[in-house]
Amino acid sequence: MTLYLKYMLMLFKSQMQYRVSFFFLAIGQCLTPFIAFAGIYFLFDKFGQLQGWSFYEVALCFAITHIAFTITECFARGFDSFSSLIVTGDFDRLLVRPRGTVVQVLGSRFEFARIGRLLLSGVVLTWAVSNIGVDWTMLKAIALLLMIASGVVIFTSIFILAASISFWTVQGLEIANIFTDGGREMTQYPLDIYTKRVRQFFTFIIPFACFNYLPLLYILGRKEQELYAFIPLAGFLFLIPCLFLWRVGVRHYRSTGS
Repeated sequence: MTLYLKYMLMLFKSQMQYRVSFFFLAIGQCLTPFIAFAGIYFLFDKFGQLQGWSFYEVALCFAITHIAFTITECFARGFDSFSSLIVTGDFDRLLVRPRGTVVQVLGSRFEFARIGRLLLSGVVLTWAVSNIGVDWTMLKAIALLLMIASGVVIFTSIFILAASISFWTVQGLEIANIFTDGGREMTQYPLDIYTKRVRQFFTFIIPFACFNYLPLLYILGRKEQELYAFIPLAGFLFLIPCLFLWRVGVRHYRSTGS
């Protein structure tokens, strides 16, 4: 972690060399979630509810997803652009350094301007929590924090999974965006608005439901079992096979010779 923090500090200083540009980029980063949230607002303004879900309940779902995804984009973007290291052969340099490749790739790119998205999502979260009418307990507050942490781990795991595929395909596959950007767009709504097959896939294969939908049922009082508060911990297990595939890819890596 010391090395990781040094990477972070170096890249933060380099990005702050152009502070005005950084400031406007951070403001611009607010537009994407703002437009998405405005779409949700107008949807509920027209129809009132979505399959029994109120506006503030969906707003809470939206905020948790975007906070988790934004943190992931800020601190794990190195894996999203990893295929360029394979194409240019620069991954060879990482292999001869006396540190793990995961930490080096993780620290190769930070996008601190994403703080604009994070602030907007935080405002939505605060607004939703204050208007949702939930009787908050310590366990529900812990469940909310676990949801965000689990979401970060799951999205990071998907980035690692997509990067691992590059060991065999060399170029990154756009299909991975289905589970990153597509996953963000899908999980900003409760999963029960989708078909049964979709819910099953995104519960047992890609565990989006574990960090968002299922614990949200407990927070909103739709499920009384306290076990639902700890379901986000299952999202951490998804990281294990993704790291295993990464290790297999590193072991079978052959330089492109660039």
